[in-house]
Amino acid sequence: MACGQLLPKWEGRCPACGAWNSVEAVSPVDVLATMQAKGESPSPISLEAASGGPREKVATGFAEADRVLGGGLVPGSLLLLGGDPGVGKSTLALQIGQGVFRATGRPVLYCSGEESPAQLADRAQRVGCDIASLMVLDSADIDAITATLVEKKPPLAIVDSVQTARAPMAVGVPGSPAQIREAIATLLPAAKKSGVPILLIAHVTKDGAIAGPRTLEHMVDVVLYFEGERHGELRLLRGVKNRFGSTGELGVFRMSGSGIEEVEASGKVFFDEGSIRSSGSALTVVREGRRPLVVEVQALTVKSPFGLPRRTTQGFEANRLHLLLAVLERRAGVRLSDLDAYVNVVGGMRLADPGSDLAVALALVSALRDITLAPRLVVLGEVGLGGEVRRVPELRSRLAEAANLGMEFAIIPEIQKGEAGSIMPVIGVTSVTAAVTVMAEPGAFRSG
Repeated sequence: MACGQLLPKWEGRCPACGAWNSVEAVSPVDVLATMQAKGESPSPISLEAASGGPREKVATGFAEADRVLGGGLVPGSLLLLGGDPGVGKSTLALQIGQGVFRATGRPVLYCSGEESPAQLADRAQRVGCDIASLMVLDSADIDAITATLVEKKPPLAIVDSVQTARAPMAVGVPGSPAQIREAIATLLPAAKKSGVPILLIAHVTKDGAIAGPRTLEHMVDVVLYFEGERHGELRLLRGVKNRFGSTGELGVFRMSGSGIEEVEASGKVFFDEGSIRSSGSALTVVREGRRPLVVEVQALTVKSPFGLPRRTTQGFEANRLHLLLAVLERRAGVRLSDLDAYVNVVGGMRLADPGSDLAVALALVSALRDITLAPRLVVLGEVGLGGEVRRVPELRSRLAEAANLGMEFAIIPEIQKGEAGSIMPVIGVTSVTAAVTVMAEPGAFRSG
């Protein structure tokens, strides 16, 4: 089941979530067996007695990964790492295991349900990992994994992957919703009782969501997505859930022949000094968790050869692009209804921050009118349906990051001019029309 709902008989459509052909028939007896609690009934204790002070986190060996995790791995936590096939999930997990070995001096347990120990050794040697840093359990049986956790007490356990795990108490084949749910229900208390953090590697569906019932992400402590183009070098580790730190944090990595590497100057990987000097490019500053990043947005408009213009985006929400095109045409008098419009975000970044709206709008106008924006200009602001430019959160930190990377001036919402201080010269605009007027005027804020 896509949503994790248990049903006594097969149905074509799930009554809970409406998904078609996703229902797996489970008998009432099996449902009862699956849902039974294990172990003795616990007694309540006071929260004061349970508190042992802040727990020491284990470093992963990657400063970028530690940033996303909120400082490192928390003992007894259950983490879920998802990503597209071939993006480097297993390689990242292997290298995190190497980092934990270096931090603790104890070997990490790698439970392999997909690769043989010989294949895993070859991968470890290829990426430069010390093969002595790993203990390999060539089994996907959940009972065998939990028994090994209790016996060995490793500093970290890696399960590759949760879709291959076999839970004897559950019905169905490995990867089925009942099997995945039972595997998580067994591993979660095992991690809490043993104090061993467990990193689960998960497959994703064609829509990019982690395969299995949605309850999977609710049950674990941390959900991470490893993203990036298979043929590109940049990889992004995104935290979408974290019970021990802030969510939305982003780690920037690079895939090389020797494995996963951290990007040293991560602030400059999302824009190109050469391309920002051409029309259709604009720079903005987005917030990923607590981290500001300067990102380049590229736009292209061409005459549509067909009656229905195309709107294509890469890294930007298509519905948001439709909204901006409508606002530009209705409020700013920029005719785009008969043109194909394309928007691309450089470096594989996905823009979910509405503070990038104004930059996308000006990039579209820049492409349409063949006007080149100043290469040291950043554009910040959310665009409303009335054409108004609304405030963005954390403006000072965004401008400070832009200044650190050599940006010289900014277009920001008029209402926030007082917040800019002396970080850099700014122009405040109240509407998208005013922003278009500013970018069209010759002067300091546009290259000659």
